[in-house]
Amino acid sequence: MLKYFITRLLLLVPMILLINFLVFLALEMTPGDPVTAMFSPEMMATVSEADMEALRESLGLNDPFFIRYVKWLGRFVRGDMGYSMITGRPISEIIYSLLPATIRLALAALLISTIAGLLFGIICSIKQNTWIDYFFSVFGVIGVSVPEFFIGIILIMVFAINLGWLPAQGRTDIGLNVFQSLRFLILPAISLGFVLTAALTRYTRNSMLDVLNQNHVKTARAKGLPEWKVYFKHGFRNSLMPISVLICVRLPIIISGSVIIEQVFGYAGIGTRLLHAINNNDYQLVLVIIFMMSVVSLLASMLIDIITAMLDPRVRIGAGLNGGRN
Repeated sequence: MLKYFITRLLLLVPMILLINFLVFLALEMTPGDPVTAMFSPEMMATVSEADMEALRESLGLNDPFFIRYVKWLGRFVRGDMGYSMITGRPISEIIYSLLPATIRLALAALLISTIAGLLFGIICSIKQNTWIDYFFSVFGVIGVSVPEFFIGIILIMVFAINLGWLPAQGRTDIGLNVFQSLRFLILPAISLGFVLTAALTRYTRNSMLDVLNQNHVKTARAKGLPEWKVYFKHGFRNSLMPISVLICVRLPIIISGSVIIEQVFGYAGIGTRLLHAINNNDYQLVLVIIFMMSVVSLLASMLIDIITAMLDPRVRIGAGLNGGRN
C-alpha cells in the first residue's frame, strides 16, 4: 500500500507540470495586452509607446514563450508567485488573504451536502417505495438538473429578501464572533452543496439497496439481528466505498463551483478574485489560481484510488497490494 501511495504521488509531478504548461500556453494564446490592462483610458493618453515598450521589457513579456515559462516555473518552485499586474500586490498575499474564505465555503458545502445526502439516502433505502422515497427521488432529479447559481438566486429571494433571516451578499469577519460570521456562509454553502446533496441521496439509496439485497444481509436477518444493526453495520458500512468515491469526485467540482457562487453572493474569495483577474487580463494571477485548482483535482483523484483500496480489500491496485499476485 505504501509503495502504491508513493508511486501515485510521484506520478502527480509530470501531470502537474503538463497541466501547468497547458494553462500557461492557453493564457499565451488569449487575446489582449497585459500592459494596456494596467492603465486606465485616461492614463493611456499620457503614456508613450516607448514607456509601454520599456514596461514590457522590464516584465519580461518580450522574451520568447519557452523562456518566459521556464523563468516563471523556476520562480514558482522557489515560492515566488510573482505580482498582480493590475494591483502590484504579491500574488502570495492575495492567495493568503482570500484562500481561507474559499476553503471555509467549500468545506461547509461538503459537510452540509455529505450529512444531508447520506441521511436522505439511508431514509430512502429504509422506506423504499413509500412517499418518502418518491419525494427524495424527485428531489434528487431536480437537484442534479438545476444549476447552482439558480439555487442561490432562489435562496436569496426567499431567506434574504422576503424573510430577512440571512444576509443576501457579502462576507466580513470584522467585529463579529464565529457564530455571527457564519450567517454570511449559510446561503452560499447550501447553494454550493445542493447538487452534491441530490446526487449523494440517489447514490446512497441505490448503494444501500444493492447491499441490502445481498446474501450476507439476508443471513444477518435470518440470525435475528435487529433491523438497525442490519441497516448500519451490514448495509451502510459495506456501501461506503462507492459513496466515498462520489464525495471525492465532487470535491474539485465544489472548488470550481465556488467561482460562480461567490459571484452570486458577493462572497470575497478566490473565485471572485479569479473572475476579476480574467476580466482585467491579470494573467499572472489567473495562472496561479487555475494551477492551484488543477492540483486540487489531481489530489482528489489520487485520494479516490487510496480510499477505494482501503475500504475494499478485494481491489487489486497494480501488483503492490497483494505481493504481485493477480
